[in-house]
Amino acid sequence: MHTLLVTGTGGAGRTTVAAATATAAARAGQRVLLLSGDPAPCGGPAPAPSGSPAGPGGPARSGGPADPVTALAGAPTGEPVEIAPGLTAVPAGGILVARVDSGGEFRAELAALQERGSALLGMLGSRPLGAEELTELPGAEQFALLRALRRAAAAPGTDLVVVDLPPLHQALAALALPGQLRRYLARLLPAERQAARALRPVLAQLAGVPMPAQWLYEAAARWDEELAAVQRVVEADTTSLRLVAEPGPAADAALRTGLLGAALLQLPVDGIVANRMVPQGSPDPWLAGLAAEQEKYAAQWAADADRPVVPLPHLGRAPRGPEDLARLAGAAGLVPDVSGGLVPGAPPARRDWAVEDRLAEDGVLVWAVPLPGAHKRDLDLVRRGDELLIAAGPHRRIVSLPSALRRCTVTGAALTDGALRIRFTPDPALWPRRP
Repeated sequence: MHTLLVTGTGGAGRTTVAAATATAAARAGQRVLLLSGDPAPCGGPAPAPSGSPAGPGGPARSGGPADPVTALAGAPTGEPVEIAPGLTAVPAGGILVARVDSGGEFRAELAALQERGSALLGMLGSRPLGAEELTELPGAEQFALLRALRRAAAAPGTDLVVVDLPPLHQALAALALPGQLRRYLARLLPAERQAARALRPVLAQLAGVPMPAQWLYEAAARWDEELAAVQRVVEADTTSLRLVAEPGPAADAALRTGLLGAALLQLPVDGIVANRMVPQGSPDPWLAGLAAEQEKYAAQWAADADRPVVPLPHLGRAPRGPEDLARLAGAAGLVPDVSGGLVPGAPPARRDWAVEDRLAEDGVLVWAVPLPGAHKRDLDLVRRGDELLIAAGPHRRIVSLPSALRRCTVTGAALTDGALRIRFTPDPALWPRRP
């Protein structure tokens, strides 16, 4: 199964491209799930009451504008189905559409957390919060989306999962969260430093309540397990990123920064969708100039990157329904894994950071980190123990050093041919001596 993560610059039409990609893949015979993290708009259509002729899954009663995914995919064609534990989808337009309920996820998780920590809360004299009192906090959307991504990747009977992610910078931050949080948990609550487990039953009897430390470590272990599952999906060979941008100078700068962040996170990009392309040959000077500017930047993106650029036409208005979606879905190269398109074959491979052995020639080991489009002024390196912090523009990543490099000291770095080449010199005190 292929997981395609769709993101892009703000306002570039990410949701439209995600829905069009899902529709095009379904027309090509693939079983497709479209996962959207966008909340339903305020004043959206109200569902028909249960037991009415419209019933669950039937047409909605008018009460406001439909959300973008529903408006594009069309009315549901069947009842909601649970495609994976905790994830429900609705068939529409030949695909399955699932939406992330971040508020519900937040309330359920916090209620469960209160239940597991009830003994500690009782010791502190705290009163638990009721579900109706809980309002999701900033950041809850990202956690809910990542959890839904893990569930969607495990859904049986699916060939392609298309995920409509937030704008590019936020999407990259969310995809980096699992690895970052696992590192924080390992540093703050190392499993090997738990108190002697044999003493906990005795201490619990003396205190009359379970020991908080045990509950805390158990919660940390559960969180680490869930984060590891999400991280496996993000880093899987079957997962790739698709970027959406409307060609122009502002989008060009944001896209290059995003591509740099994707490279730092080792997220393979399968293509760039140049959205809302104005037709060439207009007699109107303003339209002709805009079309020429779009073609210029789209050509630059195609020349600067080893990935295809898929143009999507401007419809003259915002896409409004299944007919407009079908028109966009017919664009060549929109469907991943379909031979004959601009994006044939399997998802692009993740680029490994190779360690080059130059001990014989220069007495160093070189760690090559591909960072296409990076500038020296935007890079920074910090060694801390067995870890290396790499900063590239607004993006940061902390990585564990390979075992051979842990016995070396950093002696320099250079940016050449789109790769940051970090030199490591063996530490005589740690490097094994040759007889």
